[in-house]
Amino acid sequence: MKRLFVTASALVLALCGTLVVAEELQSGLKPGSFPGAFNVLDCTGPAKGETVCYRCKYGMEPVVSIFARNIDDDVTNLLKEIDGQIAKNKSMKAYFVLLSDDLKKSEATLVELAKKNEIKNVPLTVFEGAAGPEEYELSEKADVTVLMWVNDDVKVNHAYAKGKLDKDAIKAVAGDTKKILE
Repeated sequence: MKRLFVTASALVLALCGTLVVAEELQSGLKPGSFPGAFNVLDCTGPAKGETVCYRCKYGMEPVVSIFARNIDDDVTNLLKEIDGQIAKNKSMKAYFVLLSDDLKKSEATLVELAKKNEIKNVPLTVFEGAAGPEEYELSEKADVTVLMWVNDDVKVNHAYAKGKLDKDAIKAVAGDTKKILE
């Protein structure tokens, strides 16, 4: 009887683990994918005020690309964390993409965000269209998608529904930057 209970408990735990994995939010390119080119309006970076392809500009370098539909304190904290990491490791590059249907309003918001939070190493950009670049397959359920690649190969993908990007998630994203720096 005791063995039956242990076996049944293990089966329940295994099924629960499977259900948790099945519910994980999928958004963006999967590891092993090639990140294609797309243009954004650079609001705070070296090409400020211009349309640019940071994917093209950074080429084969280690890159953190953050896509978001909204900006809140957690997104700001993620940007500050990545900005700080780049200040310490100049070989890594990053850029932030706000997905928006209102370029003018978004541009002003990002300029203010960078100024207020002293974000200097992560260009803040806007992509016209809330869906994002089509070939990147960003889920409409994802409020934030973080992709990391090096040598034209996606190594890391994190996706967060609204309100799910928290301190632990930011720590996980920051820790995964080592996967593109190895």
